[in-house]
Amino acid sequence: MAAPEPGHCCFFVQKKKRFCKMVAGKGRKYCGEHATMEEDGSSSRRIVCPLDPKHTVSEDKLQKHLKKCNSREKAKPVYFVENINAGSADGDEMLRQVSLSELSRTELETLVDKLKTAFKGLQCDLEDSVQSHPALHDELHNPKNGDSAHKHLKQQSSILGHLEELGLLGRGRCFVEFGAGRGKLSHWIHEALKTCEHLKTCEDLQLLLVERCSTRFKVDGKHQDAGVQFERLQVDIQHLDLSKVPLLCEKKLPLVGVGKHLCGAATDLALRCLLETAGQSEEEEPPHKRLRPSEPSEPRSGGGLGSAPTGCGPGPVLGLTVALCCHHRCEWRHYVGQQFFLQRGLGAREFSAFCRMSSWATCGLRPTNQRGDSEEHEPAEEMDAVNGFLSASEREQLGRLCKQLIDHGRCHFLQMKGFSSKLTRYISSDVTLENVLLTAVPLTSHSS
Repeated sequence: MAAPEPGHCCFFVQKKKRFCKMVAGKGRKYCGEHATMEEDGSSSRRIVCPLDPKHTVSEDKLQKHLKKCNSREKAKPVYFVENINAGSADGDEMLRQVSLSELSRTELETLVDKLKTAFKGLQCDLEDSVQSHPALHDELHNPKNGDSAHKHLKQQSSILGHLEELGLLGRGRCFVEFGAGRGKLSHWIHEALKTCEHLKTCEDLQLLLVERCSTRFKVDGKHQDAGVQFERLQVDIQHLDLSKVPLLCEKKLPLVGVGKHLCGAATDLALRCLLETAGQSEEEEPPHKRLRPSEPSEPRSGGGLGSAPTGCGPGPVLGLTVALCCHHRCEWRHYVGQQFFLQRGLGAREFSAFCRMSSWATCGLRPTNQRGDSEEHEPAEEMDAVNGFLSASEREQLGRLCKQLIDHGRCHFLQMKGFSSKLTRYISSDVTLENVLLTAVPLTSHSS
């Protein structure tokens, strides 16, 4: 067994089969976390932090620690408005979540009949459109990248290709990345817009990254280019009011929403955040024509869809591209397609069942290299694997219908907001089974 590194803790972590890597104090054998191991008894007792049980603190320094603990309650930023994007609360949201395994065969057959009836008249076959962007060419062919990195690069390249095809990839606008994680999608958007052709425009570029968790190894802090502003908001999309974000109110650049695998209800929260809290109103005129990369952004007087009131709020929404996933994590309260479901005689109970049935589309089909990818997807509950009901291929088909029905409700919401939307398979299923991309641009620009 190797000895501990000089100046580091001498405590051996049995679970990891190595010594602790924390630095020990001068003249000490152990770090602060394992100071109780000191034989001289000079260290005070360590207790669990009352704010976060994941770490401990010296008992005699507890009060001092509580004032600076990272888990302490902090002052809410100006853009935090509790539940602003949560959707309307009603009695249906209080329905008890019923597992599919608790339903009888007759009840399951009734749900399948309702699903097929609701799907009549809707587009069933999605278009395959795998795009790519030259900005990622070198990385895609870099032998140092493993299978997992290569998989993500393929998806990011296709998303950028779709942005460019829609005329959304350009400077003079602000890209809002929802569920940003480490910020790799924003990183590649920035890299794509660093080419000489785009730099000739001398237009500003803003990238706003929204992530509720504290993330390690962020890439957005490495960009220091002139005329480019990166800003990260650590806030849940459910509570984010874009009209109060100082960065967006400064230059009022047009907005483009992006997201790579927004799990479940996060997609609905992001759609509502982008299209409602950015200062939009149903009574206002439709959005202006979206700008091409070579066109400068034009200032707008208030009153248009996507515009903010005069003197405050961000610019208009030019469009969005969001990779969808984890429909089994959707919630009726947050769902933007409630009106779509109600028009088809469906409600919260059916929506909850369809969300659970949507896991049939990927249950047991995920290849080995796609399993355990906690960075992207939250697993479906095993109890919802209904044995003996239909064949595996039939359940897979029904699961995909459930996903598409939920997504068509989102398209209906976008249409009501004045946008033309589309669902596309943007990457092959051997890269990821969650391979559907939701895109939307203003109806006025789509028809012109």
